[in-house]
Amino acid sequence: MDASRLLLHKSNMTKRKSPAKAPIPTYELYGEDDPAGSRFWVHCETIPARSALHHWEIGLHRHERYFQILLVTGGSGDAVFGGEVARFEPVSVVTVPPAIGHGFRFSPDIDGYVFTFLASRLPVRPGEPNALGRFLSTPQITRLAPEDPDAALVIAHLLRVAAEWQGRLTGRTVLMETGLAAALALTARLAAQDRMETERADDNDRRLEAFSSLLHREVRNHRTASFYADALGITPTHLNRVLKAKTGFGTQELVAQRLIDETQRELLFTPGSIKEVAFRLGFSDPAYFSRFFSRQTGMTPGAWRAQEQARLGSREERPSTVIAR
Repeated sequence: MDASRLLLHKSNMTKRKSPAKAPIPTYELYGEDDPAGSRFWVHCETIPARSALHHWEIGLHRHERYFQILLVTGGSGDAVFGGEVARFEPVSVVTVPPAIGHGFRFSPDIDGYVFTFLASRLPVRPGEPNALGRFLSTPQITRLAPEDPDAALVIAHLLRVAAEWQGRLTGRTVLMETGLAAALALTARLAAQDRMETERADDNDRRLEAFSSLLHREVRNHRTASFYADALGITPTHLNRVLKAKTGFGTQELVAQRLIDETQRELLFTPGSIKEVAFRLGFSDPAYFSRFFSRQTGMTPGAWRAQEQARLGSREERPSTVIAR
């Protein structure tokens, strides 16, 4: 699943401020000042149909009784919600609750549909204490991956609503109402899944950082995987899964790699016998230390030390060569 919710962020774009701080205008349909002549429960049009008339920019406004859905299938743009700006690209669903000030800046190649319908026809009221109610209570931009089955259903439902609105066939009211409800419920589900995945990713980044710091301190104490998992407040299986996802290696592999790094540093840059190095690294049995090192590197500690010291020595003794040009 690759449906990603684009969070609203502070924009560096210059904000236009009216000296008189005029109130945000309220429309049933943007730019139309005759509410008595535009009573409807649902309205559908392409995004370019109205935005092209306004040079691809829809100024800040609001709809007192209407909920809006934008299905963006081509082009790109910015959604403006008060002082917040969020970028959208295809394929995305933009949802705007009633009475929320909003505007849009579209690219000239924008494509898709705008659905404007009475909030009273929503499956639940915005702000109700459930997942869908919370989703409907704030402006949202939800990115859709068409290869995801639920995302494909959202697109299909909205396209069917557009076709029903244009076709004016028998039963279209029921089909449009159920199509809008299904599209919103699925979009809310996708947004929640993406939010959980983002939160899990952030948690796992913090766990990896904490594990690395702990390993640096404890590597010579030969701690078990359970020790590190307990310190991070998760199970050993969960820790192993997190580390593999982030690094490609499990807990024991990372511990062994770090111990080999410490061992090679000791062998190359500190004096003493192999036995003394083993003791400094927390090994009580020098023979086991040698077997461990050989399994990880394919060489005994003594052979590895001799090879690396010879290589280091040859580099230090090599005379520098100046090439005259």
